[in-house]
Amino acid sequence: MPNWFYAANGQQQGPFGDAQLRDLISNGTVRSDTLVWTEGMAGWQKAMEVPGLMPAGGPPPMMPMGGPPPMMGGGMAGTASGYALGLNMGIWDFTWRTLAFIFGSIFIIPFPWLLVWYVKWLASCVQVPGRPNLSFTGSALTIAAWFFGLIAVAIVFGVLAYMTELNWLNHVIGVAYIVLYWLFLRWFVANLASNGQPLGLSFSGSFWAFLGWAILAVVSLITIIGWAWVYSATMRWICRNIQGTRRAVVFNGSGWGYLWRVVLASLAASFIIPIPWVYRWLLRWQLSETALVPRG
Repeated sequence: MPNWFYAANGQQQGPFGDAQLRDLISNGTVRSDTLVWTEGMAGWQKAMEVPGLMPAGGPPPMMPMGGPPPMMGGGMAGTASGYALGLNMGIWDFTWRTLAFIFGSIFIIPFPWLLVWYVKWLASCVQVPGRPNLSFTGSALTIAAWFFGLIAVAIVFGVLAYMTELNWLNHVIGVAYIVLYWLFLRWFVANLASNGQPLGLSFSGSFWAFLGWAILAVVSLITIIGWAWVYSATMRWICRNIQGTRRAVVFNGSGWGYLWRVVLASLAASFIIPIPWVYRWLLRWQLSETALVPRG
């Protein structure tokens, strides 16, 4: 039996079997101008353009099962380097949630719970080809243990540095922050799900490599513009170390692409009001440069 997908409000819906699709057509949910797709089609097409799909013809053509390609113009796009990720984020929803996260985090203790709440919403906004209804299932208790542990480490080494005047002890706090970021990355990837089912992903990048990229990022600030190339290379390394996918995850963004966008975004953000639009624009570009490609 083939699996069918259709587009509604810029998002893919499905999969549906033949009978389910027929019901959707009969009740008007899928109309003649609705974009549909199933394995074997070159791309999304209007239902009326698929031979035998609409009531005037016979049953839908039988094709093998599989995941849909990205919807052109609906938040996801096919590229020469694979099928890109997309973003469906309402600007006002983003604004109030971000403000609630920032101001709530000032009180420190609620931070782990606010972070999980915010990440769950962000994950639900990301569109992945063939993986509908992306979600995040991580528990706030996990990040709480790491977060409050980091605070304890910062207090202990901060006091030791003050009492002994050994300033190098302050660098331990910086390394502790990097450890937390690395743990968060592994935790985030491992807790991604689609349609309520865990994706079974993992992040295999080592801490020492992550530390190396972090140090290189700091050093690159000396060059004023070199950070953009370091950041794009770091993103490629992160994507390359995501395991458990049928297709490889690659990042195609360039340092130049980061540089001019961040400069433009910084200028626009100086007017304060455009900040939400600017942030969404940058995030959409970054996701559009992240693609799923056949392995090998």
